[in-house]
Amino acid sequence: MTDFAATKAMFHLPEGVLYLDGNSLGPLPKAAAGGVQRMLSDEWGQMLITGWNKAGWMGLPTGLGDRIGRLIGAEAGAVVVGDTLSIKVYQAVASALEHNSKRKVVLSDNGNFPSDLYMADGLLRSLGAEYELRVVDPENVADALTEEIAVLMLTEVDYRTGRKHDMKALTQMAHANGVVTVWDLAHSAGAIPVDLAGCNADFAVGCTYKYLNGGPGAPAFVYVAPRLAPNVRPALSGWLGHEAPFNFDLDYRPGAGIERMRVGTPPVIQMTALSAAMDVWDMADIAEVRAKSIELTEMFIDQVETSCPDLELASPRDPEQRGSQISFRFHEGYAAMQALIARGVIGDFRAPNIMRFGFTPLYIDENDVIQAADILADIMTNKLWDTPEYKTRQRVT
Repeated sequence: MTDFAATKAMFHLPEGVLYLDGNSLGPLPKAAAGGVQRMLSDEWGQMLITGWNKAGWMGLPTGLGDRIGRLIGAEAGAVVVGDTLSIKVYQAVASALEHNSKRKVVLSDNGNFPSDLYMADGLLRSLGAEYELRVVDPENVADALTEEIAVLMLTEVDYRTGRKHDMKALTQMAHANGVVTVWDLAHSAGAIPVDLAGCNADFAVGCTYKYLNGGPGAPAFVYVAPRLAPNVRPALSGWLGHEAPFNFDLDYRPGAGIERMRVGTPPVIQMTALSAAMDVWDMADIAEVRAKSIELTEMFIDQVETSCPDLELASPRDPEQRGSQISFRFHEGYAAMQALIARGVIGDFRAPNIMRFGFTPLYIDENDVIQAADILADIMTNKLWDTPEYKTRQRVT
């Protein structure tokens, strides 16, 4: 059974701060600083380049991949970590398109994270005018799955509202129409149970700096179903995805299985921090995390709707239809969020009018929810957001 008091004690949480933004950037695991310092001094400092062998740096991408894999229902050896999420989206979509090469349309929805759409659009433009990125409303995805679609590219949990797609049902529909699936798990991994193998998913990608607490800029991961991996050609054919990178052949030959999805040199310092975060996840059961998340989000909705009538729930009311965040609409949402942050309650804002709050039971508890809702009620009731200071947009919202 997950001891949430014990997991909370594993994170550095600044005094006087209620952190409801782990859906955007997870807080620092206490062990990460020491782990990184030891890596810097004992490994990089003392071993120098021999650390690639002596300290096992070269194996970090697949080792961490398997640790993440257990949270997303992946088969052993089907996940690798490295590069950015945008890079992994490009890799997955390009490979999926080549796997389904007779078709030219990528289907997505307008709730997808813009970067995913940008990467797909850029890829398709480079392939030729006959390729198309087709974007529909989330509720219309199933009807849009026709036999002309090559790839279905979706983010399972909407970054703005927390609305959750039914991965299993949509994957089944996609396969019935000969469509290859690419799932973005940026707001799923570490937030909700995911069963990639059970859903028969083809490709999946995700980041590690949100619910997985790997730190700002932490590397992304990519999953390829084992049934597909031997025949997948990575469009980004990096030297570490080569069958024998240290033979320095001029011709590319893909590595075995998921190894072929490696691109550049592993960011060892960042992966060391991520490893410390995964140590905390080793203490947790994702099903219990999900159950606690629903309890906390239901509590927050009830309190906010009772005391803040000017806020409109943007997230699905049914907890089974949403991820681990709650979003409210408010015409001055940015200013209200800045007023909250000034009072020590950190959430974030997404244009045009969404106030987002992430609920991560590894370090958020019932008292945090009650305090945050009380402060929000004070700000809304007394219009404390209505000052020029809070309406001036910063670079990051």
